[in-house]
Amino acid sequence: MASNSDLPLITKFKLHVLRLSRCVYTRSDGTINRRLFSLIDIKASAPATKLIDKTAISTTDIPIDPSRNLWFRLFTPSGHSDKPLPLIVYYHGGGFSTYGPDTKSFDDLCSHLAAKVPAVIASVNYRLTPEHKYPTQYDDSFDALKFIDAQNYAVLPANTDLSRCFIGGDSAGGNIAHHVTIRAFQKTNHFEKIKIIGILSVQPFFGGEERTESEVRLASAPVIDVKRADLLWRNFLPEGSDRNHPAANVFGGTELSPEDAAALENLEFPNVLVIVGGNDPLQDWQRRYVNGLKNCGKQVELIEYSNAFHGFYSFQELPEFALLIEDVINFITF
Repeated sequence: MASNSDLPLITKFKLHVLRLSRCVYTRSDGTINRRLFSLIDIKASAPATKLIDKTAISTTDIPIDPSRNLWFRLFTPSGHSDKPLPLIVYYHGGGFSTYGPDTKSFDDLCSHLAAKVPAVIASVNYRLTPEHKYPTQYDDSFDALKFIDAQNYAVLPANTDLSRCFIGGDSAGGNIAHHVTIRAFQKTNHFEKIKIIGILSVQPFFGGEERTESEVRLASAPVIDVKRADLLWRNFLPEGSDRNHPAANVFGGTELSPEDAAALENLEFPNVLVIVGGNDPLQDWQRRYVNGLKNCGKQVELIEYSNAFHGFYSFQELPEFALLIEDVINFITF
């Protein structure tokens, strides 16, 4: 496992800015000063066109429900009009509390995926905690999926292959991807066009009351630690719940009944790719998630980047960024 001293200078500078900015926009009670956060959250505007390795990516924002600020950013690669492209419905990370599809790092990630897979990507904007607690994020994200299915080619390029839909997300977005997929397969009659065939889960945000070995060992890791994770769960989960709530602790939580476990085991579920970082304190929970799915008979591929910290995909200068793109390509084109 690499130490922080092994990171590129630019990465260390960005992480330092991130730590300082959190001190600025996070109030003493754990809530977020949105006005100050907006000054720090660097945005990418749309509509726009950018070049990624000679592939032009066009972006546009599609409204779903303005009353709850529900929308998605559509990423469309050029030069593939005669070729069916898979659809990736993507949910961004940020602990359920920060960022959006227009945050530059997520816009960059989705642009690279759209260009290199290639794929059509719909990156969803959902309401944030602590102003909107569980299950708002799941509701918004599932409603966005239903909207895309219902509107289909009215909002998507004509060459989008809706029979090859992948649900993706990083960190909290990986958590959302799991729960949205569960809902989708429990309510298959809600979808006319979309067929979900895979989940892309990058360092998914799961947890529990127990302190795992990796949480203790990596107490000073970049981006997230136990204290911050606890704050994020407290802001997200229903009042009176602890981290063994099934939203956080999918397998093994005190509130997961045998009936729920059996229901998941009997539920049709797509193949899953889980990316884990060796310098991520949450990695033990991610491995338990993988093992839980396997114990239910699901097909899961686990890939570990031994030097990756939580949120590495926001740093294009890191070698793991390119590895992630390649592994997603390999998973989608299986």
